[in-house]
Amino acid sequence: MRCPYCGYKEDKVVDSRATAEESAVRRRRECLKCQKRFTTYEYVEEVSLMVIKKDGSRQNFDRKKILSGIIKACEKRQISIEKMEEIVSQVERAIQKKPDREVSSTRIGELVMEKLKSLDDVAYVRFASVYRQFKDVGQFMVELKDILNKERPALSKIGNKK
Repeated sequence: MRCPYCGYKEDKVVDSRATAEESAVRRRRECLKCQKRFTTYEYVEEVSLMVIKKDGSRQNFDRKKILSGIIKACEKRQISIEKMEEIVSQVERAIQKKPDREVSSTRIGELVMEKLKSLDDVAYVRFASVYRQFKDVGQFMVELKDILNKERPALSKIGNKK
């Protein structure tokens, strides 16, 4: 494993534990040259999944692409990288449970939006606006109104407590 800071090839494992869902092993490592610490994750290599894109082309499933989209959606939000990685793991587990070795990019996007919607409304709207390719402000407003309508009953209960 190369150190992400200095590129040195030798390190030592400081801590090793299973992730919360036990789908991976999280290892804290320390570079033997610069002494900086970094985290790696070890996953069981599954039979590769193929993602069917909207244009009909096929690509290997890549969890890094999903994480990248989630990170962009969660930018400047109070959401830890661990929580974002947990969403990716949940989505990956959900699609691996299916007997098919192919999954549509649409299904993956819907699963991510479902997870983000329950986590953070702003991150959800950001992801949805890119994923659903909102063409104008009207589409954006429809999504926002839906979120606001779901929050209003909770807000009115708070206002009525006296």
